[in-house]
Formats: sequence, structure tokens, C-alpha cells
Amino acid sequence: MSKSLFNEFEPVSAKAWKQKIQADLKGADYNKTLIWDSLEGISVKPFYHADDFNEFPNVSSTKATAWKICQSIFVANTEKSNAKAIDALQRGAESIKFVIPNTDISVETLLQNIDFATTPIHFELNFLSEEFVKKLSAFSSNVYIHTDIIGNLAKTGNWFATLQKDHSVFEDIIKNSSAINSSLSINISLYQNAGATIIQQLAYALAHANEYLNYFGNKIQNKITFNVSVGSNYFFEIAKLRALRLLWKTLASEYGVNADCHIIATPTKRNKTLYDYNTNMLRTTTECMSAILGGANTICNLSYDAIYHKDNEFGERIARNQLLILKHESYFNAVNNPADGSYYIEKLTQQFAEKGLSLFKDIESNGGFLKQLKDGTIQRKIKESAALEQKQINTGKIVLLGTNKHPNPNDKMVNELELYPFVKTNPRKTLIEPIIEKRLSEKLEQKRLKIE
Repeated sequence: MSKSLFNEFEPVSAKAWKQKIQADLKGADYNKTLIWDSLEGISVKPFYHADDFNEFPNVSSTKATAWKICQSIFVANTEKSNAKAIDALQRGAESIKFVIPNTDISVETLLQNIDFATTPIHFELNFLSEEFVKKLSAFSSNVYIHTDIIGNLAKTGNWFATLQKDHSVFEDIIKNSSAINSSLSINISLYQNAGATIIQQLAYALAHANEYLNYFGNKIQNKITFNVSVGSNYFFEIAKLRALRLLWKTLASEYGVNADCHIIATPTKRNKTLYDYNTNMLRTTTECMSAILGGANTICNLSYDAIYHKDNEFGERIARNQLLILKHESYFNAVNNPADGSYYIEKLTQQFAEKGLSLFKDIESNGGFLKQLKDGTIQRKIKESAALEQKQINTGKIVLLGTNKHPNPNDKMVNELELYPFVKTNPRKTLIEPIIEKRLSEKLEQKRLKIE
């Protein structure tokens, strides 16, 4: 075509749009009526415009068409876990994540009859073992090993053994696993599920990774994996993943390591509820959508009943089918980078990246991530953010449908609990205060259970 469409229309500036909105408000305050402030300190405007940018952001390099549907399997019985993995792959899963509790697992039995060439395999190890990693690496290069000694310290309050021993073993793991996709992971999910804001999650992810880069430097040659939990603030979560890639690329370039990263995303547990549990399916659907549009490489959905039921075929099948519907019936595998060019998402990405980088620099100027963990600063900051979010739940400013809004008084759950759905207290000696994951609806649910 020789002429642009609609060239007879004059472009409308952001200033003109704002003037029109103010006129329609008939005297109401524009800032108080239409601008709201998020927990992250972001002032969200009613509209975004090209005028908000000095220059347009670059096209992102992620490909939304390439994301993998992942089935997570806790390995209690090797033969059953192998059969479960094969069944999941036959039913639509494209990747498997095995959660390995100890070194007694037979790798040969666990992985038999699985096509490694077409199936990426993730291993989340609840221990530290160079020998076990060697066994895994020998099977295929299409392997992601989720090893995170700092994440273990943050979650449990202790090293696997000691600081020196953990770093020594981990260094050997990194040296001997350069042929696989990834041997180093950063567990950002812990911070999100404990109540950290998006800005904190990004900054802590960067500071967490920087501790490894300070110690290992360019010995880290393969991709780094970020384990991310995705919340229900739809557009914010899309922007969070995009900002994470930008920040990692910035940090990695300073050390000369692989600037690409692998993001494996899971819906958050923080907003999941015991009562009116079917709403959890609605929550996980939008959270998976955010992960896809944000550029996650691998997505493991969370079963609607995961907080109170043991692993079961029905819940896992529903969770997997949600991803299959998004991929093959909603065409979330048909367009690359669909969020590119959205003024709102691009601006959020920019703001998250800038604020996350600023907080990261503050952490580094005050001794770094490990020091602030040992001082309790990170834990205190997360508790403060979690308390503010909890206050908004308690006052109804944040709505959990079926819990603090429109609860069903006839809903009974006391006889359905196969798992303890609340924070467990287990007093023990730790080097630091552990970061504790906690759901927003726990107190309300405990009150309801007592009067059933």
C-alpha cells in the first residue's frame, strides 16, 4: 500500500487526552480519582501513551511460542514416579520436573523410557551432592539441575553442611556440569510466597545471583535458572518477568557470563484458599497467562487443591489441562512477544527494572545479600511488606473471592484436609532466621475451621 491507513486523523498527544479526561470528570480530582498506588510504590495512571517514552524499548528476545508445559513430580517411589512422568508426557506435558528428596534414588530407573532429546528434564535437589549431579549429567545435556545453596540457607536458616563445604561442593558441581543446560538456580519463589513486593523480588533475585557471581565469576558458563512464583496482579506479573530478564542481562554482562537465562514459573501459593477452592483454578489460569506473556520458558501449574490434598491424579490432570487449553485452544503458542509495544506493560517493565536495580545497589552498598540475610534485614523487609498486604486483605482492599468477599457459610473443609495447610512451627537452632512462606487467608481459614 502506498498510503498509511487513517492518515487523515491527526495524532492525539497525552496532554490532549488528559485534558479531555479532566473535562469529563466535571471537577473531580484527576490524581485522586484515577491514579492508584501499588504496594510497589508504582503510581498507575488511567492511560499510557507514546509520549511516556523518550525512545521505544527494544523488541524482546523471548519467544512465547516456545514455552513448555511442565509436570512436577515429587519422587517418593522411583518406579511410580517414572510411570507418572511417562503418563504425563503422553497426556500433553512437554517437560518434567523431578523433586528429589535424597541420594537413594536410582537415576537409571527414574529416567528409563523417557526421550531426553525432546523432553527437557528439571531436577530440584533437596540435598547437595556432586556425585548425584554427575549421574544426572551423564544421561543428557537437555537437563536443568536446580541447585541453590543460598536459597536453602534463606529457606531453612542453615547451610546444607557449612558455608565452606557448601561452596566447595557447589564449585565442583559447576565445573563438571558445563555441558548441561543449567546447574545453578535462584529461588525467587520463596520471597514472593513470603510476601515480598515485586521490586523486592527483583532486587533480591539480582543480589542473590550476585553472591554466586562474586564467588564463582565466569566459571558459571551455562544458563542460570530463575524459579519464579507468579501472583494475580496480571499486568504487573507480565512486567515482572520481562524486568527480570533485563536486570539479569545487565548484571551478567558485567561478569562476562551467559546473559541468557531460563525462567521456570509456577502460580503463587500466597493467594490460594482452602474455602471456595475452585476459585484457585481461576487464579492459576490468569497467573499462567501472565507467565506466558511475560516470557517464561517453562510453566508448572499448581493444582487447585495443592494446599490441602496430597498429590492426586485428578488435580494434576486439571492443572495440566489448563495449560493445554491455553496453549492449543487459546493460541498462546501462536504469537511471539505479544506484550511488546503495550505502553502500559513497557512502562511497568521500565519502572520495575529501575526500582529493582536501585534496591539492588542499596543492598550491595550495605554489605550484600548474604550479610543482610545474616543481619535479618531481608527477613524484616519481607515481613513489613507481607504485613501491609495482609492489612489490605483484612480490610477488604484486596479481595479473595470466597474468603474475605462473598464467603459461602455452608462450605465445610475440616474433613477434607489431607495436608496441614498452615505455617508449621518447628523450633530448632538455625544460623539465621529463615524466610517463611505464608498464605494470606490462613487466619480467616483457621477461625472458620474452629467453628465448623
